[in-house]
Amino acid sequence: MTTTAYPRQERTGPARVLPILGWRRGYDRHVLRHDLIAGLTVAVMLVPQSMAYAALAGMPPVTGLYAAIVPVLVYALLGTSGSLAVGPVAITALMTATALAPLADGDPGRYAALAGLLALLVGAIQILMGVLRLGALVNFLSHSVLSGFTSAAALVIAASQVKDLLGMRVERAENLPGILASLWHGAATIHPLTVAVAAASIAGLVLLRRYAPKVPGALLVVAAVTTVSAVLALGDRGVPILREVPSGLPTPDLPAIALADVAALLPAAIAIALVAYMEGIAVAKSLAARSRQHVDPNAELVAVGAANAAAGAFHAFPVAGGFSRSAVNFSAGARTPVASVVTAGVVGLTALLLTPAFHYLPKAVLGAIVVVAVLGLVDYRGAWTAWRLRRVDGLTLALTFAVTLVAGVEPGLAAGVVFSLAVFLRRSARPHTAELGRVPGTSTFRNLARYQGLVTDPQVVVLRIDGPLYFANAQYLADRLLTLAETREALRAVVVDASAIGDADADGAHALAQARERLASRGVALHLSTVRGPVRDLLTRSGLWPTMREAGQLHAEVAGAVDALGGPLAAAEAPPRLPQEVY
Repeated sequence: MTTTAYPRQERTGPARVLPILGWRRGYDRHVLRHDLIAGLTVAVMLVPQSMAYAALAGMPPVTGLYAAIVPVLVYALLGTSGSLAVGPVAITALMTATALAPLADGDPGRYAALAGLLALLVGAIQILMGVLRLGALVNFLSHSVLSGFTSAAALVIAASQVKDLLGMRVERAENLPGILASLWHGAATIHPLTVAVAAASIAGLVLLRRYAPKVPGALLVVAAVTTVSAVLALGDRGVPILREVPSGLPTPDLPAIALADVAALLPAAIAIALVAYMEGIAVAKSLAARSRQHVDPNAELVAVGAANAAAGAFHAFPVAGGFSRSAVNFSAGARTPVASVVTAGVVGLTALLLTPAFHYLPKAVLGAIVVVAVLGLVDYRGAWTAWRLRRVDGLTLALTFAVTLVAGVEPGLAAGVVFSLAVFLRRSARPHTAELGRVPGTSTFRNLARYQGLVTDPQVVVLRIDGPLYFANAQYLADRLLTLAETREALRAVVVDASAIGDADADGAHALAQARERLASRGVALHLSTVRGPVRDLLTRSGLWPTMREAGQLHAEVAGAVDALGGPLAAAEAPPRLPQEVY
């Protein structure tokens, strides 16, 4: 294990415009050595993966190399993570294919143009979110939604590669039922020799991953199978091979932009922008915590957005930060984005000089690379944990998983987000409340439902509200207070412990004022204690605070409120309290 320190990125001067310059301090030949090794390691992994993910996206394999050159360089210049490896990833490739297939009408030229336009839209959305500092919006994609979506998408991706693994000639489908139906109808076209190639490739990838994890398994399998394919002329025996792979570096060429195409691609672009950013920022933060570096979420949005815009301008498709490659990048010793510069350079040399070597590469090998890579994304443990910890989180995950499998990636993601937001709104509209009792001999109050031996008073109820007081729950909380007065004949006062009410709005203040009046009509006084500053300010502006203060119904502590009311809850000796003027 190396002991070389991780450089810290500066955020001042020129580095604010070009973040890669912020790594200059502390950058020496030892750090450069680590970056060189990591960059070469990731490039060896990325070359076959990028071609496989291009095929998954419905694009020519060489465009995968294009997506691993200029976009990677752009991210290296603008990114704030020293370890994140940006490039083609399986989930965004699948989402790209799902979005483009219905619009391209089988025209390869239009398909490629739409892919570039989609990448530009994704980049524009991410850059706009970063400039507006909207990185927090991705928090609406909960872990349960992402886990269910990722697991289902992995299965859909794996199923979509079966036709290539079996050498079948079938129509492309966007969801699992459609894929299974097409495979069923095309079963007669299975090619045995292609199946053998696929089986050998999968076996090689799995064995190398298990017994030689540091060896570039995908590259070795590609090299070995390509050699066998050339020697045995597998292409002439019916095994689909890549054949002509264009050489050279990509040149900028903006796709034609038609408003109708923009409107048709916009929903998919928004979904890809969110998923791509979430995938990248999650692994970037995880690796930054281990290296004690700092990642700026909004700067990351701009950096990944610029990388996607570059992908659109250089004949590629949307990119993101990948889990597996970033982990390899980190473990191989990457210290700064210079490692990504090295990766892009090696991939560029491959595109410039080595593409003829892929002529005899069977397409089944690319399918095998995709299948082995994505099956590890199926999150069995996360599903069980979510269900065990909280049933509603398990339901969110299950719903997202099921809709993604049946209807496709975008409907599945939308269903998960909508359901999780609905759960949040329901929970927010029905905040937890707890009736409190006093711990004997102290000024401490605890939940009666969780503690025994607490002192209570039938004439005084102490109620803690755990949540904001706003339009969605104001009436519910007011009704909760009135229900106490209706069901307890001896009640003469309700003390609300407002310590957990962090925010309130005009509707909340209005509902509280109405509840006070209706309680008073029943002979019950409403007291407030431990009110936070922002809530107190709002109640002051509404006029309720001065009114309650004049009535002696405001208290700095719960103990002070019950002591003022007297009865069994009052302490024999009142504990010290905050001065009234401070409160």
